Amino acid sequence: MPILGQRNPAIIAGLLAGLAIAAASGARAADDKSLWSVYDEALKGAKYVDLTHTITPTIPVWAGFAPSTFGPARAGVDIEGYVKKGDIYTYETHGFEATEYTLRTDQLGTQLDPPAHWAPEYAAIDELPPTYAIRPLVVISIVEQLKSNPNYALSVADIEAWETEHGRIPEGSVVFVRSDWSKAWPDPALATLKEFPQVGLDALKFLHNERHILFHGHEPLDTDSTPTLEGEYWLMHNGFAQAEGVAHLDAVPETGALVIIGYPKFGGGLGGYARYIAICPPDWPHGVAISAQDAPLPKFDTPLHFDTATGMRVR
Repeated sequence: MPILGQRNPAIIAGLLAGLAIAAASGARAADDKSLWSVYDEALKGAKYVDLTHTITPTIPVWAGFAPSTFGPARAGVDIEGYVKKGDIYTYETHGFEATEYTLRTDQLGTQLDPPAHWAPEYAAIDELPPTYAIRPLVVISIVEQLKSNPNYALSVADIEAWETEHGRIPEGSVVFVRSDWSKAWPDPALATLKEFPQVGLDALKFLHNERHILFHGHEPLDTDSTPTLEGEYWLMHNGFAQAEGVAHLDAVPETGALVIIGYPKFGGGLGGYARYIAICPPDWPHGVAISAQDAPLPKFDTPLHFDTATGMRVR
């Protein structure tokens, strides 16, 4: 895979330089527009790749959790002359519709696990700092190793081999492990597999203790297949977060991109329905660019409607 950071050094270097300048100039006048120039010069022309699965009622989830359901929202009270308690809101009668989500767990789909998921003395999802919002993105592939061993675990040797080719992993970066496991999504059988791509404990310790990354992420719904989930246990009990259920890592470069991280801020939340967006250089062949169609958004030929067969709104 091409090294985008080398092909387009001005893009990432300009962004990071702009961020550094802006961070160092907090005392400047209120009309300082240094971050706006970073957007114009580095982000406006970039390609954006969504690394997130869509949440539906039938996506793979650990069997220990109950299934989720979606349904049309109903009125919770009587509003005289407008709606009666229990009525479904409709476009025709009320001018709008809404959806009622019954999500049985916060460990669902593409996630951001805060350490409080396993260790209550550490941060919950709402206690993660806003500095998680954007970071350098590193993608390390174990696709070849998995061809001979579907239970292969990322090793320190794999990380060192990546660094030999691409250079040292940046401190504070996010490291996603590409396995292409997510290409079978949303097959519910994925949640029942006993063997799946792993991230080894030694690799996790190396990434955090030697390279000081922010967090790592993987495509499966667990870090490893050991009986005690040793990798996840170590992460959480040492104050580290992790991403699970990441998708489309085959569509981003191994180096040179950024990742935007977003998640709901549930009070005391032990997991996050996360959305990860990779920002790639303008000449990257995958992703979409900012365009005039971003606002207003284009109109679809077929309107959304609730489909009882799928249990969700579809077009």
